[in-house]
Amino acid sequence: MRAGPWSRYVGGVTDPRTAIAALVFAYAERLDAGDLGGVSALFARATFRSAAAPERVLRGTAQVRRMLDPVLLYDGVPRTRHVLTNLQIDVAGREARSRCDFTVLQATDGFPLQPILAGRYRDAFVRSDDAWWFADRLVLPDLVGDLRHHYRIAAR
Repeated sequence: MRAGPWSRYVGGVTDPRTAIAALVFAYAERLDAGDLGGVSALFARATFRSAAAPERVLRGTAQVRRMLDPVLLYDGVPRTRHVLTNLQIDVAGREARSRCDFTVLQATDGFPLQPILAGRYRDAFVRSDDAWWFADRLVLPDLVGDLRHHYRIAAR
């Protein structure tokens, strides 16, 4: 699958930190909006890993999209809010790294608002074709709550 313009941040922004922050925030915004294709497109040129399954390294849009298949949608959205804090970005030429903390809140009918997951993202980026791209995301889940209403796998 060819990467489209939605998979990178262009927007005429010349400040790398602004462009990279936009990529980090785009992940959360797209996931909360139920745009699973848009989420996976962010990783067109990247790997996606989780410390919860260190042997599993996903590469590219198709593999990341398959990882999102178990996400439960309610009228097209997962009824979540990803709150990102403490974003730090280090740029070195055409490469960059970022780190931030995340907390995922969820509420559905019969499931009151509560945190369901908290942890850290460790990201790497590259500048190519006049845009910044994800190169790697490592998810470090620290606190895991009730995921039954978020993932089909957890509902079993």
